[in-house]
Amino acid sequence: MNSGIDLGPYLDLAGFDDAVDRDDADDLAAFATRFEVDDSPMIYLDGNSLGRLPSATPAVVDQEVRSAWGKRLIRSWNEGWWDLAAEVGDLVAPLIGASPGEVVVSESTTTNLHKLAGAALDARPGRSKIVTDDLNFPSDVHVLAGLAHRSDRVLEIVPSDGVHGPLPALAAAIDDTTALVSLSLTAFKSGYTYDLAALTAAAHEAGALVLWDLSHSVGAVEVDLNGANADLAVGCTYKFLNGGPGAPAFLYVRGDLIHELRNPITGWWGDADPFEFGLLHEPASDIRRFQVGTPPVLSLAGAQAGIGLVAEAGIKAVAAKGRDLVAFVEELAASRLAPLGFRWASPRDPARRGAHAALAHHDAWRVTQALVELGEVIPDFRAPDNVRLGLSPLTTSFVDVHTAVERLARLVESGAHAGYPAVRTGIT
Repeated sequence: MNSGIDLGPYLDLAGFDDAVDRDDADDLAAFATRFEVDDSPMIYLDGNSLGRLPSATPAVVDQEVRSAWGKRLIRSWNEGWWDLAAEVGDLVAPLIGASPGEVVVSESTTTNLHKLAGAALDARPGRSKIVTDDLNFPSDVHVLAGLAHRSDRVLEIVPSDGVHGPLPALAAAIDDTTALVSLSLTAFKSGYTYDLAALTAAAHEAGALVLWDLSHSVGAVEVDLNGANADLAVGCTYKFLNGGPGAPAFLYVRGDLIHELRNPITGWWGDADPFEFGLLHEPASDIRRFQVGTPPVLSLAGAQAGIGLVAEAGIKAVAAKGRDLVAFVEELAASRLAPLGFRWASPRDPARRGAHAALAHHDAWRVTQALVELGEVIPDFRAPDNVRLGLSPLTTSFVDVHTAVERLARLVESGAHAGYPAVRTGIT
């Protein structure tokens, strides 16, 4: 379907020369050539939901399929598969400020949250409260509510303004009855990013443990778990780490807590000696105790390729470009989109936001549909009124941003979005 609008790039418009100059000076620009990107006019701004396919991934997975599985068969467990989850965890570790042996790639983010939240609650038996906020990812809140119900605890969900973390209210909620504080480091809607060290310190002062969800942070912002003395964290590998759809997630446990905490979801892969096949579970002495079932080797191999690209680029440089991309969206939105009814719905402070931008509009769902089908820009929609632009630093250029914002403006000016359904359907 074609909207009839000029899809650009818009060489004669304000901001274009600036975008070109920024791209010319971008030390990370060459990384985009290492992903599968065709020559269509489509601009992909949803890397915070699903990262692009690294060009190396198919060959890596094929190697595991044909050579390891196809030829070596079960011998491959002793030839690399057994240690793969921990090795990929060690590849993630420097991206989140963790030490070797503190991260393992295992199961899904939700399952990992169950494990670590449950372990934390077991470690604080005399405390009756779990604290989170309404910026947290709904799945995380569902997990916490279920654990609160089963352990006869209260879940306190601290309200926010919808954009910024409710710091004073959180500080007031964390007291000597709090067992666990669990938050998303970067909020999935607005991109608000907490002060990791400050919130961790506040929880520790009250004697509580803290569990961070890094899913919208890892691979996009600098995270220093060890520097903040953080207790626990989880995160996914398929967003900014480009691990592929449904790629396994990771979990982090601070080194001195590994022996103190017990995985409440026990399984044979977390056993000290799984091939002893004993009926009594004895947890492994290292981070492996937080594994449950047999790891998905092919998905792990695929995820390793994407994670490796971020590690090669260096998280400091990646995060700096992410900040610059969001700032460029903010600048263009102020001049081009605000007059069309868009409102900036992310934090203004660059230090307090991740690598995605939220643009609020009263007709955001219709606008999102039109932008995908007519404007050939893929963002996503987050209820009730956000068009969310995910700016993956390794694959998004400043010219991409300039072009996407102008296409969005022209679509709304044309009124082309008005013909789309007002009720959300599908996955966006």
